[in-house]
Amino acid sequence: MPKTLDAIDLDVELDERLSLGAPWITLVWNDPVNLMSYVSYVFRSYFGFSKAEAERRMLQVHTEGRAVVATGTREEMERHVEAMHGFGLWATLQRVDS
Repeated sequence: MPKTLDAIDLDVELDERLSLGAPWITLVWNDPVNLMSYVSYVFRSYFGFSKAEAERRMLQVHTEGRAVVATGTREEMERHVEAMHGFGLWATLQRVDS
């Protein structure tokens, strides 16, 4: 028996959720080494944040100890973490629980 259009749409939606999985985040952590101006510069140059957004996230790192700087697939977040390490920043990735 052929599937109805509604059943096909549900199958596609379920397949998309299963293949994408839960999103991952890149966290940048506060450290005693890097200047706040440098952290802001990295956020602007690497992630393309505006000056105001880079400053906001840098201050979040400084005052709260960490900030989320990116969300996406695990592979994307692994690349961002590696890039942050290349800039000398402390960074990790974490799976977002649904």
